[in-house]
Amino acid sequence: MRVLVTGGAGFIGSAVIRHLITEIGAQVLCVDKLTYAGHLSSLSPVAASPLFFFLNADICDRGAMVKAFDSFQPNRVMHLAAESHVDRSISGASAFIETNVSGTFTLLEVARHFWDSLSAKDRAAFRFLHVSTDEVYGSLGPDGLFSETTAYDPSSPYSASKASSDHLAIAWHRTYGLPVVISNCSNNYGPYHFPEKLIPLNIINGLEGYTLPVYGDGSNIRDWLHVEDHARALDCIAGHGRVGEKYNVGGRNERSNIEVVRAICAQLDRIRPECAPHDRLISFVTDRPGHDHRYAIDATKLEDELGWSARESFDTGIEKTVRWYLDNEAWWRPLRHSIYGGERLGVLAAGG
Repeated sequence: MRVLVTGGAGFIGSAVIRHLITEIGAQVLCVDKLTYAGHLSSLSPVAASPLFFFLNADICDRGAMVKAFDSFQPNRVMHLAAESHVDRSISGASAFIETNVSGTFTLLEVARHFWDSLSAKDRAAFRFLHVSTDEVYGSLGPDGLFSETTAYDPSSPYSASKASSDHLAIAWHRTYGLPVVISNCSNNYGPYHFPEKLIPLNIINGLEGYTLPVYGDGSNIRDWLHVEDHARALDCIAGHGRVGEKYNVGGRNERSNIEVVRAICAQLDRIRPECAPHDRLISFVTDRPGHDHRYAIDATKLEDELGWSARESFDTGIEKTVRWYLDNEAWWRPLRHSIYGGERLGVLAAGG
């Protein structure tokens, strides 16, 4: 098995690569532009493996992608490269359109021509997994779940760019026959998560005694999925999912943002009691524009068809995650000092 993983130095991509190499024994080519959120240190557990290969390249660079496909000859593509932070998309949408839309188009075209060149046997075995988000569906009310047939209703530049790339992927299957499968996941958390996102930001801020920012009144709800459960799901979908189908991936762990932050505080209180109570650091800040109120995934199709289920509950997963950040300061400290110091992102100037 030879798997080309785009965005493999990012949070979810690196978890996928660690899983593919250590659990599956696949050869993996990691393709990553190494933007602010991509770090080879996230791949340190497998970097010395003879199964690991790395290419520093942009998925928008068609020439580089052609060379990658021709030289590595993948059986499978797992496309995770994307600009992914909603807050950054609010104040800088152009990078999201370029990478998430144009980059996906370029990759689909290169994959299509590569696939066309294969033997009938290899064409039948080839798969292109396009990894997306539940944010394409928009916001839920107090009840109900997102299913694979939920209409798209994106609210942010990020989610709109991902919705666009989803449509491109399925169109390349319907028009050209490219064997595409799509996944849409709920919010991920776990080790090696860049510290701009809610959970790592508040863990690190709590460790350093800084304010724990919570948007609005903290009532926005997300379905939380441990990144290692997600990595297993993506391997399962790429290997056994039906071509042309979508599979939603969720942990069945709905929590409001304030519940998440209080859970982090409780873990920090237990591990660092001398600094308790950490919830004294919580500060409610102005909500971000277009903030969807609730996401929740119905993962029944994935569970019933492919036999996957999440192993981590939110309680077990958040405990492991807080412990990981305490034990791996050498990973996040350089990022905190040189790339992102915890400042508010996505704030619009007065008048837009």
